[in-house]
Amino acid sequence: MIIDGFAHQLPDIDPEETREWLDSLEAVVEQRGKARAQYLMARLNSRARRLAVGTPASVSTPYVNTIPPEDEPWFPGDEDMERSIRRFIRWNAAAQVVRANKSAEGIGGHLSTYASSAALYEVGFNHFFRGKDAGPGDHVYFQGHTSPGIYARAFMEGRLSEADMDRFRLEIDTPQRSGRGLPSYPHPRTMADFWEFPTVSMGLGPIMSIYQARFNRYLQNRRIDDTTESRVWCFVGDGEVDEPETLGSISLAAREQLDNLTWVVNCNLQRLDGPVRGNGKIIQELEAIFRGAGWNVIKVIWGRRWDELLAKDTDGVLLNQMNTTLDGEFQRYATEDGNYIRENFFGPDPRLRAMVEHLSDDDLTSLPAAGTTTARCTRPTARRWRPRACPL
Repeated sequence: MIIDGFAHQLPDIDPEETREWLDSLEAVVEQRGKARAQYLMARLNSRARRLAVGTPASVSTPYVNTIPPEDEPWFPGDEDMERSIRRFIRWNAAAQVVRANKSAEGIGGHLSTYASSAALYEVGFNHFFRGKDAGPGDHVYFQGHTSPGIYARAFMEGRLSEADMDRFRLEIDTPQRSGRGLPSYPHPRTMADFWEFPTVSMGLGPIMSIYQARFNRYLQNRRIDDTTESRVWCFVGDGEVDEPETLGSISLAAREQLDNLTWVVNCNLQRLDGPVRGNGKIIQELEAIFRGAGWNVIKVIWGRRWDELLAKDTDGVLLNQMNTTLDGEFQRYATEDGNYIRENFFGPDPRLRAMVEHLSDDDLTSLPAAGTTTARCTRPTARRWRPRACPL
């Protein structure tokens, strides 16, 4: 139901006051532009929610990070050290897949999936995921195509040997190869000491995570096991959400108020056969789907070097450019030089160009790319921080 239809069905108890508000809005649009009016409307909606007025929630928000810089909690780690470790793991993951393809042509290995989501997993491993030292611990449903990266981390930890790494997707013993092979995707059948849940075919992990969270709540409510500190994490790709199993039960999570469940959607804008939404905006589309189903959505799109530019955006021209640029165009910017970005992304409006006149072409190419991650959970929690999108 749209707000206009709702408003016109109720009597106006003070037409003069209503006219003053409407005239004020029209004056803002005429004198300051639509961007300023949108900002004021957003602030009004925010204040209305705090006052529990009950205004209809929008299904999507502007194409910026949900958490503003001033509300970001302190990061409890060494960012430089963790970034360096991620580079080693990315390298080992890529080397593992390349060496496997040299042993047997056509093995494949999905290099880009982990490369684009390494920061998400490493932040989880280092700061969020809890083991079973005390209680059931967390349940993590890894996106199946990221398995090379998870193996690469285990190799650095000493859990897997170099011989194990040379058996990626080479599980069948031959006279030339014997020993333990690493399966393509997470599955406990052959690696019960490593994987807990099967998460491929695509879409299997997401729907299983919802029912796992529901089962954990069942155990708690029936006093069978203490799962109050157990969280279910599900990592999913933006292309994977096209599978019917992925979104088939998301309304159950909100209906059952499963605040022990968090989905992390890696929006790298790529599927196996091309862009996910070349002529659309997949993050905005998914945000609308999840918010409409009752989920709380936290978007992480832009890295910290964009904060300075957004702070200068007094007219809303940069925000409008972010909102109207399509995923296919963002992919083009990721492959072009700084001059192309200056002329095409910042060039159409002189106010945009002025924002980046102090930046060199190399600075523009090093701006963290958009559309890297989207985190989603059913309820906000205190354990929230903003991971940074970083160039690969």
